[in-house]
Amino acid sequence: MDYDVFNGDADGIISLVQLRLSDPRDATLVTGRKRDIKLLDRVTVEPGDKVTVLDISLRSNHADLERVLGEGASVLYFDHHNAGEGLEHPHLETHINTAGEICTAVLVDQYLGGAHRAWAVAASFGDNFPAMAERLANGLDLPMAKLRSLGEMVNYNGYGGSEADLHFHPADLYREMAGFKSPMAFLEEKPEVMGKLLQGYADDFSVAAGSKILKSDSTGEVRVLPDEPGSRRVSGMFGNKLAQENPDRAHAILTEQTGGFLVSIRAPISRREGADKLALQFKTGGGRAAAAGINHLETAELDRFIEAFRLAF
Repeated sequence: MDYDVFNGDADGIISLVQLRLSDPRDATLVTGRKRDIKLLDRVTVEPGDKVTVLDISLRSNHADLERVLGEGASVLYFDHHNAGEGLEHPHLETHINTAGEICTAVLVDQYLGGAHRAWAVAASFGDNFPAMAERLANGLDLPMAKLRSLGEMVNYNGYGGSEADLHFHPADLYREMAGFKSPMAFLEEKPEVMGKLLQGYADDFSVAAGSKILKSDSTGEVRVLPDEPGSRRVSGMFGNKLAQENPDRAHAILTEQTGGFLVSIRAPISRREGADKLALQFKTGGGRAAAAGINHLETAELDRFIEAFRLAF
């Protein structure tokens, strides 16, 4: 049996779209919202099974990766998040690069020799790497505004406190996009998908515009959103927007939840480092150098987080 295990954001979904265009498989899909990163614990394999993993941290899945390999499966792994101590095994092939300005879809694009470059451009926009998207598109006649909007909206869809918050389950959104040779073909054939996401984003962003500022200076800003589905959906994209508008400042978007906060962290775009190290100081934190998060920051730890944020950036 084949398994495709992927993050439910733009980078994870579009990475799989690219890979399956070049290597079609009837695989079992294992995914969830953007913050559901310990996905290999949902995979039970038998000897000879093939598992493809896209855009989830090896550090967070290390034990289950060892288990899957030990049970006789082979694994192809692409990622750009903090990988911890890594892993070597004769049945494991890894393509991992944790540099500050790279995403999983670009690693897949490199692996495929640029076979589906327009998709990688859209994913780069979605993962908040517009400069990389522009570099990838150099010399190509691509509708960049449309690709940017697509990437950002697919990424926006992945955020939420639970799968019930999402406009589309990531597996369903992947199925909508799968098989289209280019994002332009998808946009032309399935305008209703983008229409739903664009309307939802516009509605949710009005909530973000009224966010409360807890800390703001020349190095960074911490904001708080109220406990409601729109806040949870838009928090990551709001952080991306603030980061693009203020490239020398770090940002943290805290969304209220019972007993604490859901946290999105963005390092300054001008240096894209430190977000993962900050998040990992807290129990449910993780991510990559440029962008990271904490699934639940206890209210009692808010002051410690703000001080750690100040020291990090």
